[in-house]
Amino acid sequence: MCTSTFIALASVAAQAQPTVEVLHYWTSGGEAKAAAALKKDFEAHGGKWIDSPVAGGGGSAAMTVLRSRVLSGDAPTAVQLKSPAIMEWADQGALANLDDVAQKEKWDDILPKRLSTLMKYDGHYVAVPVNIHRTDMIWANPDVLAKAGTSEVPSNWDDFNKLAKTLQAQGVIPLALGGQPWQEAILFENVVLGIGGTEFYQKALIDLDEDALKSDTMKKVFDQMRVLRGFVDADFSGRDWNLATAMVMNGKAAMQVMGDWAKGEFMAAGKVPGKDFLCSASPSNHGYLFNTDSFAMFHVDGADKVEGQNLLASLILGQKFQETFNLLKGSIPARLGVPMDKFDTCALQSEKDMQASQESDGFLPSVGVDMALPGNLTGAIVDTVTAHFNSEMSSQQAIDMLIQSLDLAKE
Repeated sequence: MCTSTFIALASVAAQAQPTVEVLHYWTSGGEAKAAAALKKDFEAHGGKWIDSPVAGGGGSAAMTVLRSRVLSGDAPTAVQLKSPAIMEWADQGALANLDDVAQKEKWDDILPKRLSTLMKYDGHYVAVPVNIHRTDMIWANPDVLAKAGTSEVPSNWDDFNKLAKTLQAQGVIPLALGGQPWQEAILFENVVLGIGGTEFYQKALIDLDEDALKSDTMKKVFDQMRVLRGFVDADFSGRDWNLATAMVMNGKAAMQVMGDWAKGEFMAAGKVPGKDFLCSASPSNHGYLFNTDSFAMFHVDGADKVEGQNLLASLILGQKFQETFNLLKGSIPARLGVPMDKFDTCALQSEKDMQASQESDGFLPSVGVDMALPGNLTGAIVDTVTAHFNSEMSSQQAIDMLIQSLDLAKE
């Protein structure tokens, strides 16, 4: 190749427009607006954004599309993934290394330690987090609570039970719940945290320590789940989470245990936090159960795509986008130190608790929304919780089933 041709090709490569094809499942409401904000920011920095949204299934449909794309040798440049899925794809050698941009922008310093660990494989960054959602939350109707003689959300499960009985006697549904496995799993992990504390949660639901799983503490957890089953209305089976939120909103039910995406339902209806609805951490000893949206970058060919991945990763953790996106999504920034003056009181409390959980080692991944374990192990826990909650199974039988299911899932 002659020198002039080489220089011309190099010039073209240097001027390659940063390009990304983004496979995601943010297709409704605030999620779609949040995705549009990222697209706008990317294009404002000279990039070309190819949008590949896949609706449905809480991301399962998108994962089916992703597997097909990768197998055909046509991987998207950036994909919305949860941490266990990130590890699985990294283990297959499918993900690109983001260390250059991570070191340049000091990701180790601006991310919560546990969160940064979940973005790494074998010590190298392969993904970037967008936000932090919290799953250990109680949402309550203050007018309904006032009729039961209180203005505060219960701070322990014993008090929750006492209040629930009072509400029930008044003809109010104490606990709004949708009878779907993942919703029951979120309730379960809240009870594990509230009864066992952060160390027990770590041992039982993340380390899968058999002594913890067989313990009296776990029996108390299933005992409490049985009590909670009595506070749910008869028509809960198959109900979507947002319909359960609406029950709290209209006063049909008093409280809901749900992630902070529930706030979006209240806000969309024009409700004011602290006035029209209450948001409070569920009982725990300074724990914080988190869920995070993140993007993994897949191996791709072409300088334009590699530059696109680096630009996208940089923008995602930039202060501007972290603020814009999370105000739309209802979550809090994944990046530490983002100004919070535009955020509502629920988000401010969440951020304060998140910071405190860093000191207490209480910042823990949610099992119910697939943050903590590979899918087969999560499935074993969720199936057991659902089987127990929807039957007369004893707490001991649930423990036996849980251990057996996990053993089978590990094979």
